[in-house]
Amino acid sequence: MAQANHTSTISEFDFEKHFDQTEARRWMEDYWGASFAVSAVYAALVFGGQRYMRPHPKMNLRKVLFVWSLTLALFSAMGVARTGQYMFQILANGGLRRSVCDQSIYNGPVSKFWAFAFAMSKVPELGDTMFIVLRKKRLLFLHWYHHITVLLYSWYSYKEMVAGGGWFMTMNYGVHALMYTYYAGRAAGARVPRALAAVITAAQLAQMAAGLAVNGLVYRWMPSADCPARPPHVAWGSLMYLSYLLLFADFFYRAYLRPRPKAE
Repeated sequence: MAQANHTSTISEFDFEKHFDQTEARRWMEDYWGASFAVSAVYAALVFGGQRYMRPHPKMNLRKVLFVWSLTLALFSAMGVARTGQYMFQILANGGLRRSVCDQSIYNGPVSKFWAFAFAMSKVPELGDTMFIVLRKKRLLFLHWYHHITVLLYSWYSYKEMVAGGGWFMTMNYGVHALMYTYYAGRAAGARVPRALAAVITAAQLAQMAAGLAVNGLVYRWMPSADCPARPPHVAWGSLMYLSYLLLFADFFYRAYLRPRPKAE
């Protein structure tokens, strides 16, 4: 059960203050299974779209991509600022263990809105793939697998109020703020150094390693009353983060470390 102490010194915006977390969680408990239907429709549109685009010329969506990426960058930056403040406060007042086990991120005064927004944002983020398909770019398994599994796990973890969720959300918001800013810069025609792309992928790798570490701590402290969690929470989270770690490591090696063939 969530910890009752939600004392916060962070000033609240009106939309955060009036957000009904009880109704949001009730909705997620009733409809979280719809994430599987959304994922199925997404997969059908992605692979059907690729087939449709084969005989058609690629589309020039640079301006739309810029607006799309900038919007998600600003949303993610706001998300990491708000959940980050909340997590820092919990760390400062209660230490690492409370920051991992405390479920108040889901119903705290400021964080309750951003926890639900995080879960729901995984649906519009599926639109990233639209730009790959319509611009006839290479679609990696990592890309669509990541989108589907993040959506499923985010809705599941919100419904279950999974321990460690504060870390998962804050890290993801932070990495996405960097990633979408990079995409917006590229779409705007800015000459972005290749090293910056490597740094962002390295940050994603660090996020996956940290996610595994947090799940390890949840498993270690799970038998205690102050760390409410169940084995499926740890199992699904660990499996997801481990698969991401392996896939992102492989991508990092192929994109930035593997020697390029010399031109003849």
